[in-house]
Amino acid sequence: MNKCLSGSNCIQKKQTKLEVKRAPSRAGSPQTESARKMKLPIFIADAFTATAFRGNPAAVCLLESTLDEDAHQDIAREMNLSETAFVRKLQPTDDFTQSSRFGLRWFTPEAEFPLCGHATLASAAVLFQKRKNRNSILTFVTMSGELKARRAEDGIVLDFPVYPTFPQDFHEVEDLIKAAIGDTLVQDIRYSPDTKNLLVRLSDSYDRSFLESLKVNTEPLPAIEKTGKVRGLILTVKGEPGGQTAPYDFYSRYFAPWVGIAEDPVTGSAHTVLSSYWSQQLRKKEMRAFQCSRRGGELDISLRPDGRIDIKGGAVIVLEGTLTA
Repeated sequence: MNKCLSGSNCIQKKQTKLEVKRAPSRAGSPQTESARKMKLPIFIADAFTATAFRGNPAAVCLLESTLDEDAHQDIAREMNLSETAFVRKLQPTDDFTQSSRFGLRWFTPEAEFPLCGHATLASAAVLFQKRKNRNSILTFVTMSGELKARRAEDGIVLDFPVYPTFPQDFHEVEDLIKAAIGDTLVQDIRYSPDTKNLLVRLSDSYDRSFLESLKVNTEPLPAIEKTGKVRGLILTVKGEPGGQTAPYDFYSRYFAPWVGIAEDPVTGSAHTVLSSYWSQQLRKKEMRAFQCSRRGGELDISLRPDGRIDIKGGAVIVLEGTLTA
Protein backbone atom coordinates (compact mmCIF):
# COMPACT_ATOMS: atom_id res chain seq x y z
CA MET A 1 0.00 0.00 0.00
CA ASN A 2 1.40 3.43 -0.86
CA LYS A 3 2.32 5.06 2.47
CA CYS A 4 2.39 8.65 1.20
CA LEU A 5 -1.35 9.07 1.42
CA SER A 6 -2.24 12.38 2.96
CA GLY A 7 -5.46 12.52 4.89
CA SER A 8 -7.93 14.34 7.02
CA ASN A 9 -10.73 13.02 9.13
CA CYS A 10 -13.22 14.25 6.57
CA ILE A 11 -15.56 11.29 6.87
CA GLN A 12 -16.32 12.32 10.42
CA LYS A 13 -16.18 16.08 9.94
CA LYS A 14 -18.05 16.65 6.69
CA GLN A 15 -21.81 16.38 6.48
CA THR A 16 -23.52 14.95 3.45
CA LYS A 17 -26.06 16.87 1.40
CA LEU A 18 -27.52 13.89 -0.40
CA GLU A 19 -29.44 11.28 1.56
CA VAL A 20 -30.54 7.80 0.55
CA LYS A 21 -34.12 7.17 1.65
CA ARG A 22 -34.39 3.50 2.47
CA ALA A 23 -37.87 2.06 2.11
CA PRO A 24 -39.36 0.19 5.09
CA SER A 25 -39.86 -3.54 4.65
CA ARG A 26 -43.40 -4.35 3.57
CA ALA A 27 -43.07 -8.11 3.25
CA GLY A 28 -46.47 -9.73 3.37
CA SER A 29 -48.40 -6.45 3.37
CA PRO A 30 -51.33 -6.12 0.97
CA GLN A 31 -51.17 -3.82 -2.03
CA THR A 32 -52.77 -0.43 -1.69
CA GLU A 33 -55.84 0.43 -3.73
CA SER A 34 -53.85 2.69 -6.03
CA ALA A 35 -51.19 0.01 -6.54
CA ARG A 36 -53.85 -2.54 -7.59
CA LYS A 37 -55.16 -0.17 -10.26
CA MET A 38 -51.84 0.89 -11.78
CA LYS A 39 -51.54 1.08 -15.54
CA LEU A 40 -48.34 2.91 -16.37
CA PRO A 41 -46.23 3.36 -19.52
CA ILE A 42 -42.83 1.85 -18.80
CA PHE A 43 -39.60 1.67 -20.78
CA ILE A 44 -36.11 0.26 -20.41
CA ALA A 45 -33.27 2.27 -21.93
CA ASP A 46 -29.57 1.42 -22.06
CA ALA A 47 -27.73 4.61 -21.12
CA PHE A 48 -24.22 5.81 -21.98
CA THR A 49 -24.04 3.64 -25.08
CA ALA A 50 -25.03 3.69 -28.73
CA THR A 51 -25.47 -0.08 -28.78
CA ALA A 52 -28.27 -2.14 -27.25
CA PHE A 53 -27.34 -4.39 -24.33
CA ARG A 54 -24.37 -2.23 -23.42
CA GLY A 55 -24.18 0.73 -21.06
CA ASN A 56 -26.43 0.86 -18.01
CA PRO A 57 -30.10 -0.17 -18.25
CA ALA A 58 -32.69 1.90 -16.40
CA ALA A 59 -36.44 1.56 -16.21
CA VAL A 60 -38.48 4.71 -16.82
CA CYS A 61 -42.10 5.13 -15.69
CA LEU A 62 -44.18 8.07 -16.94
CA LEU A 63 -46.69 9.26 -14.34
CA GLU A 64 -49.80 11.14 -15.43
CA SER A 65 -50.75 11.71 -11.79
CA THR A 66 -49.45 11.12 -8.28
CA LEU A 67 -48.46 7.54 -7.56
CA ASP A 68 -48.94 5.90 -4.18
CA GLU A 69 -45.67 6.44 -2.28
CA ASP A 70 -45.04 2.76 -1.53
CA ALA A 71 -45.71 1.83 -5.16
CA HIS A 72 -42.50 3.55 -6.27
CA GLN A 73 -40.41 1.10 -4.29
CA ASP A 74 -42.60 -1.87 -5.26
CA ILE A 75 -42.09 -1.12 -8.95
CA ALA A 76 -38.33 -0.65 -8.50
CA ARG A 77 -38.10 -4.03 -6.78
CA GLU A 78 -40.14 -5.61 -9.57
CA MET A 79 -37.94 -4.13 -12.30
CA ASN A 80 -34.83 -5.24 -10.36
CA LEU A 81 -32.48 -2.87 -12.21
CA SER A 82 -29.92 -0.65 -10.54
CA GLU A 83 -32.31 2.30 -10.96
CA THR A 84 -35.94 2.89 -11.87
CA ALA A 85 -36.86 6.47 -12.73
CA PHE A 86 -40.28 8.04 -12.24
CA VAL A 87 -41.03 11.06 -14.44
CA ARG A 88 -44.09 12.99 -13.30
CA LYS A 89 -46.01 16.01 -14.53
CA LEU A 90 -45.64 19.03 -12.27
CA GLN A 91 -49.04 20.47 -13.24
CA PRO A 92 -52.24 18.71 -14.38
CA THR A 93 -52.12 20.64 -17.65
CA ASP A 94 -48.54 19.53 -18.44
CA ASP A 95 -47.89 17.27 -21.40
CA PHE A 96 -45.03 14.84 -22.03
CA THR A 97 -44.70 16.16 -25.59
CA GLN A 98 -45.08 19.91 -25.02
CA SER A 99 -43.81 20.61 -21.50
CA SER A 100 -40.16 21.19 -20.64
CA ARG A 101 -40.22 20.73 -16.83
CA PHE A 102 -40.92 17.49 -14.99
CA GLY A 103 -40.47 15.95 -11.59
CA LEU A 104 -37.99 13.07 -11.39
CA ARG A 105 -37.25 10.49 -8.68
CA TRP A 106 -34.90 7.49 -8.70
CA PHE A 107 -35.23 4.20 -6.83
CA THR A 108 -32.89 1.23 -6.49
CA PRO A 109 -34.49 -2.09 -5.53
CA GLU A 110 -33.73 -1.16 -1.92
CA ALA A 111 -34.14 2.60 -1.51
CA GLU A 112 -34.80 5.99 -3.03
CA PHE A 113 -31.57 7.49 -4.34
CA PRO A 114 -30.69 11.22 -4.32
CA LEU A 115 -28.94 11.41 -7.70
CA CYS A 116 -28.66 9.13 -10.72
CA GLY A 117 -27.05 10.05 -14.02
CA HIS A 118 -27.88 7.08 -16.22
CA ALA A 119 -31.57 7.02 -15.24
CA THR A 120 -31.77 10.77 -15.92
CA LEU A 121 -30.27 10.18 -19.35
CA ALA A 122 -32.73 7.32 -19.91
CA SER A 123 -35.66 9.52 -18.87
CA ALA A 124 -34.65 12.26 -21.30
CA ALA A 125 -34.22 9.68 -24.07
CA VAL A 126 -37.75 8.35 -23.49
CA LEU A 127 -39.22 11.86 -23.64
CA PHE A 128 -37.22 12.85 -26.72
CA GLN A 129 -37.54 9.59 -28.65
CA LYS A 130 -40.83 8.04 -27.56
CA ARG A 131 -42.92 11.06 -26.61
CA LYS A 132 -41.35 13.28 -29.29
CA ASN A 133 -40.85 16.11 -26.84
CA ARG A 134 -40.41 19.31 -28.85
CA ASN A 135 -38.07 21.10 -26.46
CA SER A 136 -34.31 21.15 -26.91
CA ILE A 137 -33.74 21.31 -23.14
CA LEU A 138 -35.63 19.45 -20.42
CA THR A 139 -35.50 20.42 -16.75
CA PHE A 140 -36.00 17.80 -14.04
CA VAL A 141 -36.92 18.82 -10.48
CA THR A 142 -35.18 16.34 -8.17
CA MET A 143 -33.86 15.76 -4.65
CA SER A 144 -30.55 17.18 -5.91
CA GLY A 145 -32.06 20.36 -7.31
CA GLU A 146 -32.87 21.15 -10.91
CA LEU A 147 -31.05 19.03 -13.49
CA LYS A 148 -31.12 19.73 -17.21
CA ALA A 149 -30.86 17.40 -20.19
CA ARG A 150 -30.02 18.91 -23.57
CA ARG A 151 -30.59 17.32 -26.94
CA ALA A 152 -27.38 16.96 -28.98
CA GLU A 153 -26.63 15.54 -32.42
CA ASP A 154 -24.75 12.54 -31.10
CA GLY A 155 -26.41 12.03 -27.72
CA ILE A 156 -27.88 13.81 -24.72
CA VAL A 157 -25.98 16.25 -22.50
CA LEU A 158 -26.71 16.23 -18.77
CA ASP A 159 -26.16 19.39 -16.72
CA PHE A 160 -25.09 18.12 -13.27
CA PRO A 161 -23.37 19.51 -10.18
CA VAL A 162 -19.69 18.84 -9.54
CA TYR A 163 -18.82 17.46 -6.11
CA PRO A 164 -15.36 18.02 -4.60
CA THR A 165 -13.27 15.30 -2.99
CA PHE A 166 -11.10 15.55 0.10
CA PRO A 167 -8.01 13.56 1.14
CA GLN A 168 -8.94 10.55 3.23
CA ASP A 169 -6.76 8.89 5.86
CA PHE A 170 -6.08 5.32 4.72
CA HIS A 171 -6.21 3.86 8.22
CA GLU A 172 -9.84 4.93 8.71
CA VAL A 173 -10.95 2.90 5.68
CA GLU A 174 -8.23 0.25 5.60
CA ASP A 175 -10.52 -2.65 6.53
CA LEU A 176 -13.06 -1.70 3.87
CA ILE A 177 -10.48 -1.33 1.11
CA LYS A 178 -8.63 -4.54 1.95
CA ALA A 179 -11.89 -6.48 2.09
CA ALA A 180 -12.82 -5.16 -1.35
CA ILE A 181 -9.53 -5.39 -3.28
CA GLY A 182 -7.05 -7.23 -1.05
CA ASP A 183 -3.44 -6.13 -1.45
CA THR A 184 -3.99 -4.17 -4.67
CA LEU A 185 -1.71 -1.12 -4.64
CA VAL A 186 -3.44 2.18 -3.92
CA GLN A 187 -2.10 5.55 -5.03
CA ASP A 188 -4.67 7.94 -3.55
CA ILE A 189 -7.87 7.91 -1.50
CA ARG A 190 -10.47 10.66 -1.51
CA TYR A 191 -13.89 11.12 0.06
CA SER A 192 -16.92 12.99 -1.26
CA PRO A 193 -19.13 14.03 1.67
CA ASP A 194 -21.86 15.29 -0.66
CA THR A 195 -22.36 11.90 -2.32
CA LYS A 196 -20.91 9.62 0.40
CA ASN A 197 -18.62 8.09 -2.20
CA LEU A 198 -15.15 6.79 -1.37
CA LEU A 199 -12.82 7.25 -4.35
CA VAL A 200 -9.85 4.88 -4.48
CA ARG A 201 -7.26 5.56 -7.17
CA LEU A 202 -5.23 2.46 -7.90
CA SER A 203 -1.51 2.62 -8.64
CA ASP A 204 -0.50 4.14 -11.97
CA SER A 205 1.28 0.85 -12.66
CA TYR A 206 -2.17 -0.63 -13.35
CA ASP A 207 -4.02 -0.19 -16.62
CA ARG A 208 -7.52 -0.68 -17.99
CA SER A 209 -7.18 -4.43 -18.39
CA PHE A 210 -6.14 -4.81 -14.76
CA LEU A 211 -9.14 -2.81 -13.55
CA GLU A 212 -11.50 -4.77 -15.78
CA SER A 213 -10.25 -8.13 -14.51
CA LEU A 214 -9.95 -7.12 -10.84
CA LYS A 215 -12.16 -9.27 -8.62
CA VAL A 216 -13.88 -6.99 -6.12
CA ASN A 217 -15.51 -8.50 -3.05
CA THR A 218 -18.50 -6.30 -2.20
CA GLU A 219 -20.42 -8.72 0.02
CA PRO A 220 -18.75 -7.84 3.36
CA LEU A 221 -18.62 -4.07 2.80
CA PRO A 222 -21.98 -3.09 4.40
CA ALA A 223 -21.03 -5.03 7.54
CA ILE A 224 -17.61 -3.34 7.71
CA GLU A 225 -18.89 0.20 7.08
CA LYS A 226 -22.12 0.52 9.09
CA THR A 227 -21.99 4.18 10.08
CA GLY A 228 -23.72 5.46 6.95
CA LYS A 229 -20.71 7.59 6.01
CA VAL A 230 -19.92 5.57 2.87
CA ARG A 231 -22.58 4.53 0.38
CA GLY A 232 -20.50 3.96 -2.74
CA LEU A 233 -17.01 2.76 -3.66
CA ILE A 234 -15.29 4.14 -6.77
CA LEU A 235 -12.20 2.42 -8.13
CA THR A 236 -10.31 4.37 -10.77
CA VAL A 237 -7.08 4.31 -12.76
CA LYS A 238 -5.39 6.87 -14.95
CA GLY A 239 -6.11 6.58 -18.65
CA GLU A 240 -3.83 6.17 -21.62
CA PRO A 241 -4.68 9.15 -23.86
CA GLY A 242 -1.52 8.63 -25.92
CA GLY A 243 -1.73 4.86 -26.16
CA GLN A 244 -2.84 2.55 -28.94
CA THR A 245 -6.30 2.02 -27.44
CA ALA A 246 -9.15 4.57 -27.44
CA PRO A 247 -7.96 7.83 -25.83
CA TYR A 248 -9.71 7.78 -22.46
CA ASP A 249 -8.46 10.08 -19.71
CA PHE A 250 -9.50 7.77 -16.90
CA TYR A 251 -11.27 4.49 -16.20
CA SER A 252 -13.50 3.51 -13.30
CA ARG A 253 -15.77 0.94 -11.70
CA TYR A 254 -18.51 1.64 -9.16
CA PHE A 255 -19.91 -0.47 -6.32
CA ALA A 256 -22.82 0.31 -3.98
CA PRO A 257 -23.77 -2.80 -1.96
CA TRP A 258 -25.11 -0.51 0.77
CA VAL A 259 -28.13 0.22 -1.46
CA GLY A 260 -28.40 -3.19 -3.09
CA ILE A 261 -26.09 -2.62 -6.09
CA ALA A 262 -23.11 -4.98 -6.17
CA GLU A 263 -21.68 -3.22 -9.24
CA ASP A 264 -23.29 -0.51 -11.33
CA PRO A 265 -22.52 -0.84 -15.07
CA VAL A 266 -22.14 2.89 -15.87
CA THR A 267 -22.66 5.56 -13.23
CA GLY A 268 -23.26 9.16 -14.25
CA SER A 269 -23.48 10.40 -10.65
CA ALA A 270 -20.08 8.88 -9.79
CA HIS A 271 -18.59 11.01 -12.55
CA THR A 272 -19.67 14.17 -10.73
CA VAL A 273 -16.98 13.09 -8.24
CA LEU A 274 -14.51 11.50 -10.66
CA SER A 275 -14.54 14.56 -12.92
CA SER A 276 -13.71 16.86 -10.03
CA TYR A 277 -10.79 14.65 -8.99
CA TRP A 278 -9.32 13.92 -12.41
CA SER A 279 -9.71 17.49 -13.63
CA GLN A 280 -7.37 18.57 -10.83
CA GLN A 281 -4.97 15.68 -11.39
CA LEU A 282 -4.77 16.03 -15.17
CA ARG A 283 -5.33 19.80 -15.31
CA LYS A 284 -8.01 19.33 -17.93
CA LYS A 285 -11.57 20.57 -18.30
CA GLU A 286 -12.53 18.35 -21.24
CA MET A 287 -12.20 14.62 -20.64
CA ARG A 288 -13.37 11.30 -21.97
CA ALA A 289 -14.08 8.48 -19.53
CA PHE A 290 -14.87 4.78 -19.73
CA GLN A 291 -16.51 2.72 -17.00
CA CYS A 292 -15.06 -0.79 -17.06
CA SER A 293 -18.01 -2.99 -16.13
CA ARG A 294 -18.88 -6.01 -18.27
CA ARG A 295 -21.39 -3.90 -20.19
CA GLY A 296 -19.12 -0.86 -20.35
CA GLY A 297 -20.01 2.73 -21.16
CA GLU A 298 -18.50 5.97 -22.47
CA LEU A 299 -18.93 9.47 -21.06
CA ASP A 300 -17.78 12.77 -22.54
CA ILE A 301 -17.17 15.30 -19.79
CA SER A 302 -16.85 19.07 -19.77
CA LEU A 303 -16.33 21.08 -16.58
CA ARG A 304 -17.90 24.53 -16.85
CA PRO A 305 -16.79 27.84 -15.29
CA ASP A 306 -20.00 27.99 -13.23
CA GLY A 307 -18.98 24.95 -11.18
CA ARG A 308 -21.19 22.46 -12.96
CA ILE A 309 -20.49 19.66 -15.39
CA ASP A 310 -21.79 18.56 -18.78
CA ILE A 311 -21.90 14.79 -19.18
CA LYS A 312 -22.74 13.55 -22.66
CA GLY A 313 -23.80 10.04 -23.58
CA GLY A 314 -26.03 8.05 -25.87
CA ALA A 315 -29.10 5.97 -25.02
CA VAL A 316 -30.91 3.10 -26.72
CA ILE A 317 -34.49 2.21 -25.77
CA VAL A 318 -34.78 -1.58 -25.77
CA LEU A 319 -38.22 -2.18 -24.23
CA GLU A 320 -41.59 -0.44 -24.21
CA GLY A 321 -44.73 -1.64 -22.47
CA THR A 322 -47.42 -1.08 -19.86
CA LEU A 323 -47.07 -1.92 -16.20
CA THR A 324 -50.30 -3.17 -14.65
CA ALA A 325 -51.02 -4.39 -11.14
